[in-house]
Amino acid sequence: MRYDGAIEELRLREYPVLQGTTYLDHAGTTLYAKSLIERFSTDMMANLYGNPHSASNSSQLTTRRVEDIRLRLLEMFGADPAEFDVVFVANATAGIKLVMEAFRDQEDGYWYGYHRDAHTSLIGVREAAFEHHCFTTDTEVDEWIGEGGDGVRRPALFAYPAQSNMNGRRLPLEWSRCIRDKRGSVYTLLDAAAYVSTSPLDLSDPDAAPDFTVLSLYKIFGFPDLGALIVRQASASIFDKRRYFGGGTVESVVCLREQWHAKKEMLHERLEDGTLPIHSIMALDAAMSVHQELYGSMRDVSKHTSFLAAKLYEGLSSLSHGNGASVCHVYKDSTSTYGESHTQGPVVAFNLQNQHGGWVSNAEVEKLAAIKNFQLRTGGLCNPGGVASSLDLAPWEMRANFSAGQRCGNDNDIIRAKPTGMIRVSLGAMSTLNDVASFVHFVREFFAQDASPAVTPPITLKQSKPLIASRLHVESLSVYPIKSCAAFSVPPRKAWEVRREGLAWDREWCLVHQGTGAALSQKRYAEMALIRPSIDLEKGVLRVRLMGRLQETASTDEITVPLSADPRLFSDENTFKGANAKVCGDSIKAKTYKSRQISDFFTQALGVACHLARFPAVGDGDGPLACSRHSKPHLQRKQKAGELHVPGAFPDSRAATAGTAVSKPILLSNESPILTISRSSLNRLNELIKADGGKAAQAEVFRANIVVAEGLHYPPGAEQAYAEDDWRYLQIGQQYFEMLGPCRRCQMVCVDQQTAERNQEPFVTLSKTRRFDGRVYFGEHTSHLPMKNGASALVQNPTIAVGDAVRALLSDEVQDDNMYT
Repeated sequence: MRYDGAIEELRLREYPVLQGTTYLDHAGTTLYAKSLIERFSTDMMANLYGNPHSASNSSQLTTRRVEDIRLRLLEMFGADPAEFDVVFVANATAGIKLVMEAFRDQEDGYWYGYHRDAHTSLIGVREAAFEHHCFTTDTEVDEWIGEGGDGVRRPALFAYPAQSNMNGRRLPLEWSRCIRDKRGSVYTLLDAAAYVSTSPLDLSDPDAAPDFTVLSLYKIFGFPDLGALIVRQASASIFDKRRYFGGGTVESVVCLREQWHAKKEMLHERLEDGTLPIHSIMALDAAMSVHQELYGSMRDVSKHTSFLAAKLYEGLSSLSHGNGASVCHVYKDSTSTYGESHTQGPVVAFNLQNQHGGWVSNAEVEKLAAIKNFQLRTGGLCNPGGVASSLDLAPWEMRANFSAGQRCGNDNDIIRAKPTGMIRVSLGAMSTLNDVASFVHFVREFFAQDASPAVTPPITLKQSKPLIASRLHVESLSVYPIKSCAAFSVPPRKAWEVRREGLAWDREWCLVHQGTGAALSQKRYAEMALIRPSIDLEKGVLRVRLMGRLQETASTDEITVPLSADPRLFSDENTFKGANAKVCGDSIKAKTYKSRQISDFFTQALGVACHLARFPAVGDGDGPLACSRHSKPHLQRKQKAGELHVPGAFPDSRAATAGTAVSKPILLSNESPILTISRSSLNRLNELIKADGGKAAQAEVFRANIVVAEGLHYPPGAEQAYAEDDWRYLQIGQQYFEMLGPCRRCQMVCVDQQTAERNQEPFVTLSKTRRFDGRVYFGEHTSHLPMKNGASALVQNPTIAVGDAVRALLSDEVQDDNMYT
């Protein structure tokens, strides 16, 4: 590592430098900036530079200087001018676009392959391709290369970054040679913008070099704002069919009566449309000189920054909270090692976690960093593939996050308990050990927590009553993605997210009548029980199958709908007469799918003209589909009058508690976020039904989300039927739930959920045994209570699972200040 006088002198500058997008965009005056600007200013005052498309003295001076600088830039990368040419462009993206235009103009189009770690600008090339493919791993690229042959009938281009702009991982530079040797005429495009900022790039062997290499000179020198495209002369013919030409790129043009033009001979002359940014090119000459004088060769810079990056990685990785939990979650590829410049660049990408394991908002980190004058970058980092793989974000999640209002740089950076982006810190030639130590100290000071307070539950228990082992557990979890259609059973041991509106994906969709806009239900259309939705998180779709006799009614028995609420999938409100759908008396703004295929599927199945509509959760953000309903005001703890008691109904021992109305956010459920029933109560009910010769009811007819059961070691006679009438709260696993009141029942419980046939039971027996105030009750309305520690992992990612232990809490077991929250 170099520590000559120039670098040591940079310690005197005012601001620490930990760069995000560049290495020089910090406020403050540095020795490098002073030297560069002074040299450039001297050049501008001493010389007059004119448009090079002229024979004047100023123009000829410009031409000579530009060509000299062009050669100097090639020399910087060891590129022989006989084998390579340099095209000056506005930035690296402009160079990529120039290559894309050449391939786009080929007669048969082109095939395009790109690596997962590609910058957004590289990914965008796919939009003009006839066919494209994203390689998700290095191994996949190696296997593709090893297959040999062109593999395609049209021109082909493979693009990848020399260094990931997300986490600094360096990809194999030898791919260019291997592809040329094994894949024949497949061209290669190397994005070297991040790589050459701190590392030398050797193009001395034209047989091993990429066909096209794009650079950001701004990222190397900070000034000027300029990019470059280096082209192998042997590959230059791909530009012959480029259709567009600009001023200065043609020798002659005919446009009257005939359409003809003659292009210039030199490649860069044909591609540099219009007047060159001549003053930026002059500044480039000054930048190369000053950079070399201060920092030596790029090899020296590489050693220096590689050493600093290893120290930064070591410092951040060693930070821990008082309870031993790590402060930084660093996104380092398993193939890279800090301190080894051939595998890892001087970049550290990470997220911060609190002592409970919850994610810290990147927006808050950036605000503090700005105050402390650290220049870093947060968000998606223009690297969607790398970010998605590092953060374990499925495509549907990224689309759903966008629909929920997430944008790079806004405060909506933690959705569904996952960060939507990350923090990136980059080091440059002017960075020092002091910068590294200062930043590590900054993270330790503001984000490492010495104290480790316990997560505070949302309710306070009375200590006078000892806790006993739970005899209850979650027997099953069910969600009903489409209102009034069949249930989807959550697989055993699958942690399922609990949102404030209920279990994830529960009743987000409904079927609405095309004429009236009313939501359809099994009360009128019992066959809806034969429509079986399921949540496929791996594919990111809602899968809907038809069962039984419905399989004969539709042209297909299965369709899929994206889980992401992409606004393009929905009709405008003005195009649908029933945009204001009716659900349980509420007028809602459910968005209808505009796909005719989806509407026909449900219309044919049920024999009624209907649309599929969606009512997404408010918890998904403030996006265009965000909307809300609330639980019914009649849900409250009711006092049981003795004269209305029916044998087998609410036990006499129940304490009379006058409750207050509750209001909880819900989606398309009838009255509350979650419905809970007891297996013991269902067993007691079925005993009575069978005693009268009836058919036992299945749990599915009550359309409960949570079925709570007693352990297998409890004999049938020891079950406590209807104990839920006295439950005030439930603890399920590590989550807490409030019981809002009993669930009023209607004749819909008489629809057999397997056959869609209507029966008299269980409503007849319920009306005899569970009637109160003239209404029939079975099951308990429930809502989730979040922890009081808003930054804890339990709050950011509340989940429950089949098999979780359940502890029921009565009113006399909790403090009064917790009651009826």
